[in-house]
Amino acid sequence: MTNPLNGGAVVEVRGLCKRYGERMVVDHVDLDVVEGEIVGLLGSNGAGKTTTVECLTGLRRPDAGSVRVLGLDPQVDGARLRSLIGSQLQDSALPDRLRVGEAIELFREPRSLPAENRSVDGLLAAFRLAEHRGQAFSALSGGQRQRLFLVLALLNRPKLIILDELTQGLDPAARRDVWDAIRSLRNAGTTVLLVTHYMDEAEALCDRVVVMDQGRVLDGGTPAQLVDRHAPWATVRFGGGVGDVGIDSLRAVEGVGEIRRVAGQVEVHGERRMIAHVCSYLLDCGDVPDDLAVVMPDLEEAVIALLAHGDDRQLSLIGGSR
Repeated sequence: MTNPLNGGAVVEVRGLCKRYGERMVVDHVDLDVVEGEIVGLLGSNGAGKTTTVECLTGLRRPDAGSVRVLGLDPQVDGARLRSLIGSQLQDSALPDRLRVGEAIELFREPRSLPAENRSVDGLLAAFRLAEHRGQAFSALSGGQRQRLFLVLALLNRPKLIILDELTQGLDPAARRDVWDAIRSLRNAGTTVLLVTHYMDEAEALCDRVVVMDQGRVLDGGTPAQLVDRHAPWATVRFGGGVGDVGIDSLRAVEGVGEIRRVAGQVEVHGERRMIAHVCSYLLDCGDVPDDLAVVMPDLEEAVIALLAHGDDRQLSLIGGSR
Protein backbone atom coordinates (compact mmCIF):
# COMPACT_ATOMS: atom_id res chain seq x y z
CA MET A 1 0.00 0.00 0.00
CA THR A 2 1.19 3.54 -0.70
CA ASN A 3 1.68 6.22 1.88
CA PRO A 4 -1.13 8.78 2.00
CA LEU A 5 1.35 11.64 2.13
CA ASN A 6 3.73 12.73 -0.60
CA GLY A 7 6.82 13.87 1.30
CA GLY A 8 10.24 12.27 1.07
CA ALA A 9 11.30 9.39 3.32
CA VAL A 10 12.68 10.48 6.69
CA VAL A 11 12.68 7.07 8.42
CA GLU A 12 13.02 3.73 6.61
CA VAL A 13 13.20 0.57 8.70
CA ARG A 14 13.16 -2.95 7.31
CA GLY A 15 13.22 -6.21 9.28
CA LEU A 16 14.47 -4.60 12.51
CA CYS A 17 15.23 -7.14 15.24
CA LYS A 18 16.57 -6.67 18.76
CA ARG A 19 17.04 -9.31 21.46
CA TYR A 20 17.80 -8.98 25.15
CA GLY A 21 19.13 -12.40 26.03
CA GLU A 22 16.61 -14.98 24.85
CA ARG A 23 13.77 -12.45 24.61
CA MET A 24 12.94 -10.94 21.22
CA VAL A 25 12.03 -7.33 22.04
CA VAL A 26 11.71 -6.07 18.46
CA ASP A 27 10.66 -8.72 15.96
CA HIS A 28 11.15 -7.93 12.23
CA VAL A 29 9.65 -4.44 12.38
CA ASP A 30 9.09 -2.40 9.22
CA LEU A 31 8.42 1.32 9.60
CA ASP A 32 8.26 4.35 7.31
CA VAL A 33 7.90 8.01 8.23
CA VAL A 34 7.68 10.64 5.52
CA GLU A 35 8.54 14.30 5.64
CA GLY A 36 6.10 16.62 7.36
CA GLU A 37 3.87 14.10 9.13
CA ILE A 38 3.24 13.05 12.72
CA VAL A 39 3.42 9.27 13.11
CA GLY A 40 2.38 7.63 16.36
CA LEU A 41 4.01 4.43 17.59
CA LEU A 42 1.40 2.79 19.82
CA GLY A 43 1.25 -0.21 22.12
CA SER A 44 1.20 -1.23 25.75
CA ASN A 45 4.26 -1.13 27.99
CA GLY A 46 6.78 -3.70 26.76
CA ALA A 47 5.54 -3.65 23.16
CA GLY A 48 8.99 -2.68 21.86
CA LYS A 49 8.28 0.97 21.06
CA THR A 50 11.12 2.53 23.07
CA THR A 51 13.68 -0.03 21.90
CA THR A 52 12.68 0.70 18.31
CA VAL A 53 13.28 4.44 18.66
CA GLU A 54 16.54 3.80 20.53
CA CYS A 55 17.70 1.89 17.43
CA LEU A 56 16.64 4.86 15.29
CA THR A 57 18.74 7.27 17.35
CA GLY A 58 21.77 4.98 17.56
CA LEU A 59 21.43 4.28 21.29
CA ARG A 60 20.88 0.58 20.59
CA ARG A 61 22.55 -1.61 17.99
CA PRO A 62 20.05 -3.79 16.09
CA ASP A 63 20.69 -7.51 15.88
CA ALA A 64 19.27 -7.66 12.35
CA GLY A 65 17.58 -5.50 9.73
CA SER A 66 18.32 -2.12 8.21
CA VAL A 67 17.69 1.35 9.61
CA ARG A 68 17.95 4.61 7.69
CA VAL A 69 17.13 7.97 9.25
CA LEU A 70 17.43 10.92 6.87
CA GLY A 71 19.32 8.53 4.61
CA LEU A 72 21.93 7.75 7.28
CA ASP A 73 22.74 4.60 9.23
CA PRO A 74 22.57 5.53 12.96
CA GLN A 75 25.36 3.05 13.79
CA VAL A 76 27.74 4.38 11.15
CA ASP A 77 26.79 8.06 10.93
CA GLY A 78 25.70 8.63 14.52
CA ALA A 79 27.51 11.92 15.09
CA ARG A 80 26.20 13.45 11.88
CA LEU A 81 22.70 12.16 12.52
CA ARG A 82 22.54 13.58 16.03
CA SER A 83 23.04 17.06 14.56
CA LEU A 84 19.98 16.54 12.32
CA ILE A 85 17.44 15.10 14.75
CA GLY A 86 16.04 16.10 18.10
CA SER A 87 14.77 13.67 20.70
CA GLN A 88 13.06 13.56 24.04
CA LEU A 89 13.28 9.99 25.23
CA GLN A 90 11.44 8.33 28.10
CA ASP A 91 12.54 9.40 31.60
CA SER A 92 14.38 12.49 30.33
CA ALA A 93 15.64 14.61 33.22
CA LEU A 94 17.99 17.47 34.05
CA PRO A 95 19.90 18.36 37.24
CA ASP A 96 17.58 20.10 39.70
CA ARG A 97 19.75 23.23 40.00
CA LEU A 98 20.32 23.66 36.27
CA ARG A 99 18.58 26.81 35.06
CA VAL A 100 16.57 26.98 31.87
CA GLY A 101 19.08 29.32 30.22
CA GLU A 102 21.98 27.12 31.27
CA ALA A 103 20.28 24.05 29.81
CA ILE A 104 19.91 25.85 26.50
CA GLU A 105 23.61 26.75 26.42
CA LEU A 106 24.51 23.16 27.35
CA PHE A 107 22.46 21.59 24.56
CA ARG A 108 23.06 24.14 21.82
CA GLU A 109 25.52 23.07 19.11
CA PRO A 110 28.96 24.68 19.62
CA ARG A 111 28.89 26.05 16.07
CA SER A 112 25.75 28.10 16.74
CA LEU A 113 26.22 31.80 16.09
CA PRO A 114 25.34 34.60 18.54
CA ALA A 115 22.86 35.94 15.98
CA GLU A 116 20.83 32.76 16.50
CA ASN A 117 19.87 33.99 19.97
CA ARG A 118 16.79 35.43 18.28
CA SER A 119 15.61 31.96 17.28
CA VAL A 120 16.22 30.70 20.84
CA ASP A 121 14.23 33.62 22.22
CA GLY A 122 11.49 32.78 19.74
CA LEU A 123 11.41 29.15 20.88
CA LEU A 124 11.19 30.15 24.54
CA ALA A 125 8.39 32.58 23.74
CA ALA A 126 6.53 30.05 21.59
CA PHE A 127 6.60 27.50 24.42
CA ARG A 128 5.79 30.14 27.07
CA LEU A 129 9.13 29.78 28.85
CA ALA A 130 10.66 33.20 28.19
CA GLU A 131 9.98 34.44 31.72
CA HIS A 132 11.46 31.24 33.21
CA ARG A 133 14.91 31.54 31.64
CA GLY A 134 16.57 32.07 35.03
CA GLN A 135 14.50 29.44 36.85
CA ALA A 136 15.94 26.14 38.10
CA PHE A 137 14.67 22.89 36.60
CA SER A 138 13.39 21.71 40.00
CA ALA A 139 11.14 24.79 40.22
CA LEU A 140 9.35 24.12 36.91
CA SER A 141 5.94 22.49 36.77
CA GLY A 142 5.49 19.20 34.92
CA GLY A 143 4.11 20.94 31.85
CA GLN A 144 6.93 23.50 31.86
CA ARG A 145 9.53 20.73 32.08
CA GLN A 146 8.05 18.94 29.09
CA ARG A 147 7.93 22.18 27.09
CA LEU A 148 11.59 22.75 28.02
CA PHE A 149 12.47 19.29 26.67
CA LEU A 150 10.73 20.26 23.43
CA VAL A 151 12.76 23.47 23.25
CA LEU A 152 15.99 21.53 23.83
CA ALA A 153 15.03 18.99 21.15
CA LEU A 154 14.37 21.83 18.69
CA LEU A 155 17.39 24.01 19.47
CA ASN A 156 19.41 22.94 16.48
CA ARG A 157 16.55 23.05 13.99
CA PRO A 158 16.19 19.28 13.52
CA LYS A 159 14.54 17.75 10.48
CA LEU A 160 13.06 14.99 12.66
CA ILE A 161 12.01 15.02 16.30
CA ILE A 162 11.37 11.82 18.28
CA LEU A 163 9.20 12.10 21.37
CA ASP A 164 8.79 9.15 23.77
CA GLU A 165 5.87 9.31 26.26
CA LEU A 166 6.11 13.09 26.27
CA THR A 167 2.95 13.72 28.32
CA GLN A 168 3.20 10.85 30.80
CA GLY A 169 2.20 12.03 34.25
CA LEU A 170 0.95 15.46 33.14
CA ASP A 171 -2.40 16.89 34.20
CA PRO A 172 -5.00 17.45 31.42
CA ALA A 173 -4.25 21.16 31.01
CA ALA A 174 -0.51 20.56 30.69
CA ARG A 175 -1.11 17.75 28.19
CA ARG A 176 -3.17 20.09 26.02
CA ASP A 177 -0.39 22.67 26.12
CA VAL A 178 2.12 20.09 24.90
CA TRP A 179 -0.30 18.90 22.19
CA ASP A 180 -0.56 22.48 20.91
CA ALA A 181 3.23 22.67 20.84
CA ILE A 182 3.51 19.46 18.80
CA ARG A 183 0.92 20.71 16.31
CA SER A 184 2.97 23.88 15.93
CA LEU A 185 6.05 21.77 15.13
CA ARG A 186 4.25 19.92 12.35
CA ASN A 187 2.76 23.15 10.97
CA ALA A 188 6.30 24.55 10.79
CA GLY A 189 7.41 21.54 8.71
CA THR A 190 9.07 19.37 11.37
CA THR A 191 8.54 15.61 11.06
CA VAL A 192 7.48 14.01 14.35
CA LEU A 193 7.66 10.40 15.54
CA LEU A 194 5.53 10.21 18.69
CA VAL A 195 5.76 7.19 21.01
CA THR A 196 2.74 6.93 23.29
CA HIS A 197 0.31 4.54 24.93
CA TYR A 198 -2.35 7.26 25.22
CA MET A 199 -4.88 6.58 22.45
CA ASP A 200 -6.61 9.95 22.79
CA GLU A 201 -3.25 11.65 22.27
CA ALA A 202 -2.54 9.67 19.13
CA GLU A 203 -6.04 10.29 17.76
CA ALA A 204 -5.74 14.02 18.38
CA LEU A 205 -2.25 14.49 16.92
CA CYS A 206 -1.23 11.79 14.48
CA ASP A 207 -1.56 11.65 10.70
CA ARG A 208 -0.82 7.91 10.92
CA VAL A 209 -0.37 5.40 13.70
CA VAL A 210 1.51 2.09 13.93
CA VAL A 211 0.40 -0.47 16.54
CA MET A 212 3.00 -2.76 18.12
CA ASP A 213 2.58 -5.73 20.44
CA GLN A 214 5.26 -8.06 21.78
CA GLY A 215 7.82 -6.53 19.45
CA ARG A 216 5.77 -6.92 16.26
CA VAL A 217 3.85 -4.49 14.09
CA LEU A 218 0.20 -5.52 14.00
CA ASP A 219 -1.25 -2.81 11.77
CA GLY A 220 -0.89 0.79 10.71
CA GLY A 221 -2.82 3.57 9.00
CA THR A 222 -4.71 6.73 9.84
CA PRO A 223 -6.64 6.62 13.12
CA ALA A 224 -9.88 6.55 11.12
CA GLN A 225 -8.67 3.60 9.06
CA LEU A 226 -7.83 1.58 12.16
CA VAL A 227 -11.24 2.33 13.65
CA ASP A 228 -12.95 1.26 10.41
CA ARG A 229 -10.98 -2.00 10.27
CA HIS A 230 -11.05 -3.07 13.90
CA ALA A 231 -14.08 -1.38 15.48
CA PRO A 232 -16.75 -1.39 12.73
CA TRP A 233 -19.67 -1.01 15.11
CA ALA A 234 -21.79 1.75 16.62
CA THR A 235 -24.29 2.35 19.42
CA VAL A 236 -27.61 4.17 19.22
CA ARG A 237 -28.71 5.41 22.65
CA PHE A 238 -32.03 6.94 23.67
CA GLY A 239 -34.43 7.29 26.59
CA GLY A 240 -36.00 4.13 27.89
CA GLY A 241 -39.61 4.88 26.99
CA VAL A 242 -39.71 2.05 24.47
CA GLY A 243 -41.55 -0.92 25.92
CA ASP A 244 -40.63 -4.58 25.77
CA VAL A 245 -42.73 -5.07 22.63
CA GLY A 246 -40.87 -2.22 20.90
CA ILE A 247 -37.52 -3.61 21.95
CA ASP A 248 -38.42 -7.04 20.61
CA SER A 249 -39.27 -5.42 17.27
CA LEU A 250 -35.95 -3.53 17.32
CA ARG A 251 -34.09 -6.83 17.54
CA ALA A 252 -35.31 -7.62 14.02
CA VAL A 253 -33.97 -4.36 12.57
CA GLU A 254 -31.20 -4.89 10.02
CA GLY A 255 -27.69 -4.74 11.51
CA VAL A 256 -28.77 -4.80 15.18
CA GLY A 257 -26.64 -7.10 17.31
CA GLU A 258 -27.48 -6.42 20.96
CA ILE A 259 -29.98 -4.32 22.92
CA ARG A 260 -29.49 -3.39 26.55
CA ARG A 261 -31.18 -1.18 29.13
CA VAL A 262 -28.55 0.88 30.98
CA ALA A 263 -29.32 3.57 33.57
CA GLY A 264 -32.83 4.18 32.23
CA GLN A 265 -31.74 4.25 28.60
CA VAL A 266 -31.89 1.83 25.71
CA GLU A 267 -28.55 1.04 24.02
CA VAL A 268 -28.68 -0.60 20.59
CA HIS A 269 -25.34 -2.05 19.44
CA GLY A 270 -24.55 -3.36 16.00
CA GLU A 271 -23.09 -2.75 12.58
CA ARG A 272 -22.86 0.90 11.59
CA ARG A 273 -25.49 0.50 8.88
CA MET A 274 -28.05 -0.17 11.61
CA ILE A 275 -27.94 3.51 12.62
CA ALA A 276 -30.18 4.55 9.73
CA HIS A 277 -32.48 1.55 10.20
CA VAL A 278 -32.96 2.17 13.94
CA CYS A 279 -33.70 5.86 13.36
CA SER A 280 -36.13 4.94 10.58
CA TYR A 281 -37.86 2.46 12.92
CA LEU A 282 -38.25 5.13 15.60
CA LEU A 283 -39.69 7.54 13.03
CA ASP A 284 -42.18 4.94 11.85
CA CYS A 285 -43.22 4.43 15.46
CA GLY A 286 -43.73 8.18 15.81
CA ASP A 287 -41.30 8.18 18.71
CA VAL A 288 -38.08 10.18 18.22
CA PRO A 289 -36.58 10.68 21.71
CA ASP A 290 -35.11 14.10 22.49
CA ASP A 291 -31.98 12.44 23.89
CA LEU A 292 -31.32 10.28 20.82
CA ALA A 293 -27.54 9.93 20.37
CA VAL A 294 -25.14 7.93 18.22
CA VAL A 295 -21.90 6.79 19.84
CA MET A 296 -19.07 5.82 17.50
CA PRO A 297 -16.00 3.80 18.57
CA ASP A 298 -12.67 5.57 18.97
CA LEU A 299 -9.05 4.62 18.38
CA GLU A 300 -8.72 3.12 21.86
CA GLU A 301 -11.52 0.62 21.18
CA ALA A 302 -9.98 -0.22 17.80
CA VAL A 303 -6.53 -0.85 19.30
CA ILE A 304 -7.99 -2.96 22.13
CA ALA A 305 -9.80 -5.08 19.54
CA LEU A 306 -6.65 -5.37 17.42
CA LEU A 307 -4.48 -6.40 20.37
CA ALA A 308 -7.06 -8.98 21.42
CA HIS A 309 -6.60 -10.74 18.08
CA GLY A 310 -2.98 -9.80 17.40
CA ASP A 311 -1.64 -13.36 17.38
CA ASP A 312 -4.04 -14.30 14.58
CA ARG A 313 -3.31 -11.38 12.29
CA GLN A 314 -0.81 -10.90 9.49
CA LEU A 315 -1.50 -7.31 8.54
CA SER A 316 0.47 -4.98 6.32
CA LEU A 317 1.83 -1.68 7.57
CA ILE A 318 0.78 1.34 5.59
CA GLY A 319 3.97 2.79 4.16
CA GLY A 320 5.74 -0.56 4.40
CA SER A 321 5.02 -4.26 4.64
CA ARG A 322 5.65 -6.67 7.44
